[in-house]
Amino acid sequence: MNEPMTASDVIRIMVVDDHTIVRRGLLAYIATVPAFRMIGEAADGEQALALLREWHVLGQPLPDVVLMDLQMPGMGGVAATEEITETYPDVKVVILTSFGEVERVHAALAANAAGYLLKDADPDEVVTAVRAAAAGDVHLNTAVARRLTRRMAAPSVGLTALTIREREILALVAEGQSNRDIARHLVISERTARTHVSNVLAKLKLASRTQAALLAIREGLVPPPS
Repeated sequence: MNEPMTASDVIRIMVVDDHTIVRRGLLAYIATVPAFRMIGEAADGEQALALLREWHVLGQPLPDVVLMDLQMPGMGGVAATEEITETYPDVKVVILTSFGEVERVHAALAANAAGYLLKDADPDEVVTAVRAAAAGDVHLNTAVARRLTRRMAAPSVGLTALTIREREILALVAEGQSNRDIARHLVISERTARTHVSNVLAKLKLASRTQAALLAIREGLVPPPS
């Protein structure tokens, strides 16, 4: 005879994705897993952090695992993952995205993500990844893990050579923002922004901001202009 679940057996889950249909689909699936409980949803990183702050202030239980999309308007998945894991160390983040490029995986793992899944993953793999994260382990999609393995012996080049902040700088450069715009966006001095841009160009061995923008678009860091 199965023993009834206790509160400590339940894994609380939050979903962060800018597509309502994705959130609804995950909500419907999570409802079918006995040990899982959906406790909140958000359309981007800023909304997710606002909810976490509200729950924390009210003394409400935080999610054990956050299923996080990568590319969203406003605060994207990598930045949100980094802030969540730094502010709430007990909250684990599993990336659930359509993008499997190694550079994106590196950025997510550098931000302390506890897993990386592609959106075409089998539902059972989502369960596996959530349980692994809640247990303190890391689960990677098989295809993603294979790509990482192939890169392990390769030197750090391209986007993999950049820090999370430098990737953010590169994305802003690709959007056509000036050093002054970047400084205002990141709340740093214009001199610091200029230094960051110079470091990015040097690491990528590029001669101009235009080349940096083209690289960012080619690597999927920002969408191409419409």
